[in-house]
Amino acid sequence: MISEVFKNVFGKKKTSAVKPQDLSFQKLGLQLKEDIDGVFGRSLAVRELDSGSDNAAEIEVNNLAAPYYDAERFGITFVASPRHADVILITGAITLNMAAAVKKTFDAMPQPGLVMAVGDDACDGGILKGTYAVLGGADRMLHVDVKIPGNPPSPEEIMAGLVTLMAQIKMKTRTG
Repeated sequence: MISEVFKNVFGKKKTSAVKPQDLSFQKLGLQLKEDIDGVFGRSLAVRELDSGSDNAAEIEVNNLAAPYYDAERFGITFVASPRHADVILITGAITLNMAAAVKKTFDAMPQPGLVMAVGDDACDGGILKGTYAVLGGADRMLHVDVKIPGNPPSPEEIMAGLVTLMAQIKMKTRTG
């Protein structure tokens, strides 16, 4: 027991192998901040909506707000109400039980509402597509602006999806 205490105090720390900053994520975040400022002139309010997932994508979305990634420094704010949201991140396949809640959530957000499907389940129904309780991906109910495949996609891939969304908005405002 005493040797374990000494080993824990004086031994190699598990966190010593963690990089203090991920430079590619930092670069992506700075690009996103510039795009958000150019499009909205303020932060981007994001509402995450679990429509019937296995929680893999939610963990990665939550990691964005955690201290390691700290997406808020790049102008991304996660909000509790769809009434305050610019973007809804849908995670999980649309299940029959959640279909009405997904529709109500989208209808409650300011229009035009932007929708991102995060993870394989939200993109096309995942491994449960075609089963009796699953309608399919988010595009079965809503217009999806950006799909981010992966099971689960990494926080960096989610940030890249947000950069893609900002590029689409900038393109629409130029042409439309």
